[in-house]
Amino acid sequence: MTRMKPSCSPVVVVGAGLGGLMTALELAPAPVVLLSRSPLGREVASAWAQGGIAAAMAAGDSPVLHAADTHAAGDGLCDPEVVELVTSEAPGCVMQLERYGARFDRDASGVPALGREGGHGRRRILHSRDATGDTVTRALIAAALRTPSITILEGVDVRELLMVDGVVVGLLAARGDEKLLFSARAVVLATGGSGGLYGHTSNPLGARGDGLVMAARAGARLADLEFVQFHPTALDIDRDPMPLATEALRGEGATLVNSRGERFMIGLHPQAELAPRDVVARAIYRERAAGRRSFLDAREALGERFVTRFPTVHASCMTAGIDPARDLIPVAPAAHYHMGGIAADLRGRSSLTGLWAVGEVACTGLHGANRLASNSLLEAAVFGMRAARDISGQDQGGHGRQNASGAVGKPVEVQEWSLVQRIRGIMDREVGVERDAAGLRAAVKAFEAIRRESGPGPANDAATAGLLISVAALRRRESRGGHCRIDHPFSDPVGGRSFMTLAEAESIAACLDDDGTVAVALAANG
Repeated sequence: MTRMKPSCSPVVVVGAGLGGLMTALELAPAPVVLLSRSPLGREVASAWAQGGIAAAMAAGDSPVLHAADTHAAGDGLCDPEVVELVTSEAPGCVMQLERYGARFDRDASGVPALGREGGHGRRRILHSRDATGDTVTRALIAAALRTPSITILEGVDVRELLMVDGVVVGLLAARGDEKLLFSARAVVLATGGSGGLYGHTSNPLGARGDGLVMAARAGARLADLEFVQFHPTALDIDRDPMPLATEALRGEGATLVNSRGERFMIGLHPQAELAPRDVVARAIYRERAAGRRSFLDAREALGERFVTRFPTVHASCMTAGIDPARDLIPVAPAAHYHMGGIAADLRGRSSLTGLWAVGEVACTGLHGANRLASNSLLEAAVFGMRAARDISGQDQGGHGRQNASGAVGKPVEVQEWSLVQRIRGIMDREVGVERDAAGLRAAVKAFEAIRRESGPGPANDAATAGLLISVAALRRRESRGGHCRIDHPFSDPVGGRSFMTLAEAESIAACLDDDGTVAVALAANG
């Protein structure tokens, strides 16, 4: 690929999930270079999403009601302006996805077949069977491949943002043995979340917060990192990552029972199995801690319809010798979505000039302390559109792609993977569904030790991501949404959002004394 002329200076988008693809498509006909670590459509959390996209499109529903449900799930920490914007733009965003070729389920009369999921008071979830993310992602990939202004490079491992006078001007990357330097008039990070940091996860194993760490090392402001959502019903069938049993199953009437056959969600929440995800995940976690397994029972609600209504889940079950039409489906919580991320405003701008963030790597304030089901694909699409509009109005300065020298990333080697696995175990034990100060302090110290003993590479990146999340969780001395502190079980009436930089996290980690006490620097949230 020859070097681009300054007049053709591109926007560089890192990540080919829904957020990255939407950004690239909405920037057309401006030149865009779209970088993907894996082949298009593979190892991308967007493509793995079985759930749908939430939008108030039915009679009797409205963006106001959608916003109210979003706030309720977010447990007091959603940004009202962001919630109003996203829920209002949702129907139009769905129509734009359809213009790009996405197809959603419809009934016999052609009306969208809207489902209901946990936390939603109305049927407002658009699905494409139980593979909505895959269907939408494939449609956008096809649209991007048809768009002449989008250059797609696969197999590119992005390692570092390039800064000049505090402005992001490009990035350093590698593709195989080739070292690459990309100069850009704007960089958009759409690198996904951090669920792969956990030993029990529904995410691609490569989703370990790389984009978050990259921005953090450049000095970006981060937000709400302590809030990690655990999907309550990952299939407990000894697979890594764990396949999901989509929340739509419970929306269609499947119930949760323990190994005694008891419906344990009855009495725990007015919506029972359709309670917000954090409530259901903790209930299943506590059943497991008490020595009881948990199961989804779809035999009566779906029976023989299971295979046609939820073919992806059906196939996963059958590979484990489970017939969901006749058998109980074993489930357990798994790290699924990171509500925290790079702090981003209503236009997708980060705190660093020249850097935008969209999708799960970003924290816009939409999700608060706990994401409402099917708001994630929606957020990625809405903010992909908004970031593209904002960038389109920016100055056209910058250059193109060059060859570069210097150290860049390399594939995960055996020794590195051993350290990553160690990190995953620490995250499960100490920074999981339930947390306390002692475990979080131990995690911080462990991650600092791994950072000291490992050179630049995947293990150091993963330990840095773990450190950031652990420090944020240690700072928040309350329980709220996806953050459950068993030593601080109640919400703080004045608790707000939290903001932090990597430098601040490292300073707090240094304040952990040998006896485990914490200096004054830990006191406040954000």
